[in-house]
Amino acid sequence: MTEDGRMEIQKEKNGKVPNGSPKTGIEGEREKIHSLLEEFIGPGFLQAVASSPVSSDGAKKLKLKPVSAGRQVRYQAEEFVGTQVFHKNMEQEETVSYLQERMGTHFRQLQLEAVGKSGSLLVSKKGKATIHVKRKEGKNASPMSKELQSAWERGLSHNRKKNYILEEGIPVPFLAALGVQTADGRVVHAKYDKFRQINRFLEFIEDVLPQLDKNRESVILDFGCGKSYLTFAMYYYLRELKGYPVRIIGLDLKTDVIRRCSELAARCGYDGLSFSTGDIASYDGVEQVDMVVTLHACDTATDFALEKAVRWQAKVILSVPCCQHELNGQMESRLFAPVLGYGIIKERMAALYTDALRAQILEYMGYRVQILEFIDMEHTPKNLLIRAVRQGKRKENRKEIEAVMEELHVKPTLYRLLMENTAAGFTE
Repeated sequence: MTEDGRMEIQKEKNGKVPNGSPKTGIEGEREKIHSLLEEFIGPGFLQAVASSPVSSDGAKKLKLKPVSAGRQVRYQAEEFVGTQVFHKNMEQEETVSYLQERMGTHFRQLQLEAVGKSGSLLVSKKGKATIHVKRKEGKNASPMSKELQSAWERGLSHNRKKNYILEEGIPVPFLAALGVQTADGRVVHAKYDKFRQINRFLEFIEDVLPQLDKNRESVILDFGCGKSYLTFAMYYYLRELKGYPVRIIGLDLKTDVIRRCSELAARCGYDGLSFSTGDIASYDGVEQVDMVVTLHACDTATDFALEKAVRWQAKVILSVPCCQHELNGQMESRLFAPVLGYGIIKERMAALYTDALRAQILEYMGYRVQILEFIDMEHTPKNLLIRAVRQGKRKENRKEIEAVMEELHVKPTLYRLLMENTAAGFTE
């Protein structure tokens, strides 16, 4: 950073500044960085990696790659924060702004790759920005050529198939029956988001495979299964693809939905998959469960499902909460009064505090817990997944949990169900 506050941009060997002639002032230098990003984030873009974090408290690394969402191209960012990975899908303009905002404030170094060229951006501690662009010679030099566009699209298609557990073009009976695929395995355009959601869910299942015993039958209970896209996907993946001897039970209050799911399971020959009509809080159809799944169980129904899972000492819990109204009606705080006065802010804070307290309570009950992004925020705000794996040793965090509750004047249902009786459902 110079004395008058301007950022310096290093010139290339030919004496020219990349992406245009020099401009004075901070805004001029930001425009040059913006132009560099616009040049790469588009047809021909392959990947970008941001590293050298400014702070040890935030993200350690950021990766960006193009992905295909139906017939559209999006840019998927992966931010690595501690042991967690956060995903975000964006369009071109948002991606450029997203990267520009993070350079210098979150990361100091950025490497960019595209067909026919590579680039780098380095921001020093004093704010000096150094830009290099290296281009290949010949017909591949233009990132806007038809040849480059074709190569980019071929790369996207390859990456998309490689990354999906259930691949396009391979017929899956239950996907065809539910209208996600055609008979020949093509994904129905209107159902592409559902196809991506199913594959994302199976990634979470894949991560917990070591918790399931392949030498004995594992019981999996799906509370609030609904139309059971993910229930069928879980059974198909575990039983048909991986060979795990699982018995999966789907539970929902809607009799007609349960009837249709039962009929489809019979048509597919899934003898280890059954469905029952019932309520989460009162269900007692099994004595022991290895994994509990609860997706979009409304408000405190999630808490009753989590309580059941803890009392069963389930090895794995996968929960996507929904409609967290309880704390929104309870929250009061002098400290946070200025922000809680905005209804939409209070609602979102209540949802986040609800799920954070749930995660902490599960850790107190002997689980290792992560909160992960399930699907893109653009599709639904109900996109957080609580993944808990039982480890048997509780976290001594009761005082911290109760301090937060006292500050917010709340008492979550899960706290009442599990922690008012300290020993409930817990075994060393």
